[in-house]
Amino acid sequence: MKIISNEKLIKRNAKIGKYSGFISLLILGGGLYISFQYQELVWLSLAALIVGFALSQMSMYFVNRWARSPRPDEALDAALKGLDDRYALYHYTSPTSHLLVGPAGVWVLLPYYHTGTVTYDEGKGRWNRKGGNLYLKFFAQDSIGRPSKDIVYETEAVKKALSKIPDFEIPPLQAALVFTSEGAKVEAEDAPSPTLHALKLKKFIRQKAKSGDALSMTDVRTIQDSLGM
Repeated sequence: MKIISNEKLIKRNAKIGKYSGFISLLILGGGLYISFQYQELVWLSLAALIVGFALSQMSMYFVNRWARSPRPDEALDAALKGLDDRYALYHYTSPTSHLLVGPAGVWVLLPYYHTGTVTYDEGKGRWNRKGGNLYLKFFAQDSIGRPSKDIVYETEAVKKALSKIPDFEIPPLQAALVFTSEGAKVEAEDAPSPTLHALKLKKFIRQKAKSGDALSMTDVRTIQDSLGM
């Protein structure tokens, strides 16, 4: 499998996460110091605490996605290791963050590093999760969010890019939610988009390549060439 990653972007965002975390601690510490030593400047202390907290949230977001190992791209690389060179996996170099192109088709991969049991509520049309990290939940950093909206946005972005290929009929674009944490248990067989643990991803992709929806190698090479190798 060929892996094409934007290493420059990954390193830059990892640095943003680390430095913003350090700066947020300084600001929060300064706010606390002012609150004790200069009580008449309570407005400045409050402002420092607000800015410091907001910056710490941004830092947590960047660290979780760009600095913590395994990163989402690393987890997907490991999950798909062993696929042959007919496949190309793009990280932050295509219209979507993670895109797999090969005989199994064109797949937008949405990785989630969540623990707990993941299910799909067909009545409400949304994914749910029980259990997980209470600390991250409290700071709103451990939410699955609305994958259905992400899927529409990401697949439309890919479709728009592929529409620029001259005289090319765009194949069906597909998306899968991939849970990469060892502490995740996925029970969402009825979800509208494939929802599975990373340990089952490679087998799933290989099965798709053997199905009637397999993508011809002519189309695979056309798409890969358009995205760059």
